[in-house]
Amino acid sequence: MPRRSTAPSTTSDLSAPGLYLSRELAALEFNFRVLAMARDAAVPLLERVRYLSIVANNLDEFFEVRVAMLKHHHAYGSAAPGPDGISSGELLGRIRARALDLVAEQYALWQEQIAPQLDAEGIHVLTRKRWSSRQQRWLRGYFEHEVLPVLSPLGLDPAHPFPRILNKTLNIAVVLKGRDAFGHEGHMALVRAPRSLPRIIRVPDEVNDSGEHFVFLAELLHAFVDLMFPGFKVVGSYQFRVTRNSELIVEEAEVENLALALSEELIGRGYAKPVRLEIANDCPKAITAMLTRNFQLEETDVYRCDGPVNIIRAGMIYDWLDRPELKFPRFNPQLPGALESSKNKFDLISQRDVLLHHPYQSFAAVIDLLRQASLDPQVLAIKQTLYRAGEDTPLVDLLVEAARNGKDVTVVIELRARFDEEANIRLATRLQEAGVQVVYGVVGFKTHAKMMLIVRREGDLLRRYVHLSTGNYHQVNSRTYTDIGLMTAHPGIGEDLHKVFQQLSGLGPMIELKQLLHSPFTLYRSVLAKIERETAHARAGRGGRIVAKLNALNEAHVIEALYRASQAGVEIDLIVRGACTLRPGLPGISEHIRVRSIVGRFLEHSRVYWFANDGKPEIYCASADWMERNLMRRIEIAFPILDPELANRVFEETLANGLADNTQAWVLDSDGRYTRLTPAEEPPCNAQQRLLQHYT
Repeated sequence: MPRRSTAPSTTSDLSAPGLYLSRELAALEFNFRVLAMARDAAVPLLERVRYLSIVANNLDEFFEVRVAMLKHHHAYGSAAPGPDGISSGELLGRIRARALDLVAEQYALWQEQIAPQLDAEGIHVLTRKRWSSRQQRWLRGYFEHEVLPVLSPLGLDPAHPFPRILNKTLNIAVVLKGRDAFGHEGHMALVRAPRSLPRIIRVPDEVNDSGEHFVFLAELLHAFVDLMFPGFKVVGSYQFRVTRNSELIVEEAEVENLALALSEELIGRGYAKPVRLEIANDCPKAITAMLTRNFQLEETDVYRCDGPVNIIRAGMIYDWLDRPELKFPRFNPQLPGALESSKNKFDLISQRDVLLHHPYQSFAAVIDLLRQASLDPQVLAIKQTLYRAGEDTPLVDLLVEAARNGKDVTVVIELRARFDEEANIRLATRLQEAGVQVVYGVVGFKTHAKMMLIVRREGDLLRRYVHLSTGNYHQVNSRTYTDIGLMTAHPGIGEDLHKVFQQLSGLGPMIELKQLLHSPFTLYRSVLAKIERETAHARAGRGGRIVAKLNALNEAHVIEALYRASQAGVEIDLIVRGACTLRPGLPGISEHIRVRSIVGRFLEHSRVYWFANDGKPEIYCASADWMERNLMRRIEIAFPILDPELANRVFEETLANGLADNTQAWVLDSDGRYTRLTPAEEPPCNAQQRLLQHYT
C-alpha cells in the first residue's frame, strides 16, 4: 500500500497526515493476506477454495459499504479527508488500482492453480468446452426442465426499457440478430437469473466418467442461450453483476417504530445506487458502455473478470463435498473439565470464574448455562444482548422456554447489525410473540456488547451470574472465530452489568461502573488514560509495556497516545487482524511499536488489552476494537479478568502465543506493507495449531 510521501523521522505534531495510513486501503489490504491463504500450497485444497470465496465476499462488502459511502460523500462534496489527509477523489483512484490488483490475482489463482489442482483431485468445475456428449445432453435437459421455465428473458426496445437489476445477482447480456414474431429487429436482451436457481449445478454421477463434476449456472446460460431466443441468431452473450450501496440510512430519532422503518428500507436495499460493475473479460466495449450508462456508472467502476463473475459461489463446492483429506482436520471442541463434571453450573460459577476460549473450547457451555437458567425455579430473570445470533441458534429456543416458564426475560436486539437486519427483525418478532421483552437498544448507538445476566434467588439473597464475551452469541461462528468468554458471579461485575441493562431498557441517566469499561462513556477515556499511565511510568524510568489484540485500529487520538508512549520508551506490541492505520517503526515516532496480523484457519476475533502498570498488570477482554465507531458510537463492554490464573491464561493464549507465531503472522512496516514471517533458525510456531493441540 504505497504512500504519497515518507513521514518525517521526528515531528511534534502527532496528528500530521503522514503518520497515518488510509483506513479504506488498510481494509482492502487485509484481503491480500486472506488471498495468500488461498495461494498457500500447505493449506488443504478445499480450504483454499473457501478462502478464495471469502475474499470475494469481503470485496463485495467493501464496495457495498466503504466504497459506496465514499462515492456518495465525494459526489456531494461532503467527503472530508481522514487523519491520513487523502482527498476522496485520490482515495477512490487508489482503491481502484489496488482492487484491480486483487481481482487480477484472484482470477489468476483460480485459473492457473486452484481449478487445475481440483481437476487433479477428481473435482471438475467444467466450462462448456469440457462437457462430454453425455454431460451435454443431461445439462440441456436440466436447462429445459429446471432453468428455462423460471427465466424471463427481456428484449430491450422502447416498450421494454432497461430493467431493474438486483444487487449481486447473475445476469447475461445477449446480442441478437434477426426479427421477432412482430417483425421487430432484435438487438439486445437481458437474462436475469432468479435467486431461486442454484448458482452451481452438481452433475449426477451417472453421466460422468469418474469424480465430481460441477457447472456454474452462467456456463449453462451461455451454452443454451439460443433456446431462450428462438428465431434469433445469438451474436454474443456476456455475464455481468452489479454491486449496489447496501448501507441502510434511517433517521432513528424521527421514526416511531425502528423495526418498521428498517423493514421498509430493506425492501429497497437491493435496488440502491450502483457502485461497481463486474463483467466478463470478453465483453465488447459497446456492451460495456451500454451497461455502465444504464447503471449510471463510470468506466472506472468496471471490473473485468477472467472467469465467473460470481466466483464467490465456488465456496458451495467446499460445503457439498465430504473430502476430509482436502480440508483442515476435524476437531471436537470440549467443555472445560470443571463445567463438564458439574451438574449445577451455578454452584461452580459461584465458587470461581470460568474462562472459555472459543473455538478451542465448546460454545455448548454457554448454551448449557442458559438451558439450566431457563429450567431452574430459583432463576427469576434473564437479560441478554443479541447482535448476530444466526437463524438456527438454540439460544432463542431457550429464551422462549424461559419466558414460558415464568422467568422475566429481556433481550436487547440490535436491529442494525449490518446484513443481519432482516434476520434480527424476524428474531425480535418471534421473541415478542413468546412474551419476551424485546428492546432495540439506544437511538444513535448500536448495541454491540455481548453480555448475559441471570438473576437467581439463593436463600434470602438475589445473586447475579454473568456471561461476557468478545464475540457474538452465534453457535456456528463460535467454531470458526477465536473469542474469549467469561462466566462469573463477581458481585461488582454483576452490579455493573445490571446497571448497563437498566440503562439500555429504561433509557436511564449516566451510570458509574466499578469494574466494567463502558462505551460510549468510560471505555474511550479509560483506554487513553491507561496508555498515558504507561507513558508516565516510562518517563519516570519504571519502564512501560502495552500489548493489545484487536480486529482493527484507526481511532486517531488513541494512535496519537500510542505514538507519545513510544516516544517515551513504552514497548508496544499490537496484534491487529484487519485494518490498522498506525504506522509502526518510524524513527522518533513509533520505533517502539510493532504491529502484526495473524490470518489462519480461524478468524481472529477476540479483543484483549494488557497494560503492565509497573508490575501490577491489568488485562481486559472486550467487544470493542480501537476504532472511532466502537469507542464513540456503540454500546460496548470491556471486562477485566480478575482471577490471576485466568488473567495469565488469557495473556499466554491470546497475546504471548500470537506474538510467538512465525508461520501465519504478517508484520506491518511503516509504509503500510505486510511481510509474512517464516521461521529462520527457530522452530515453526503456529499460534492456532498450538492451541488446537493443547485443547483437543
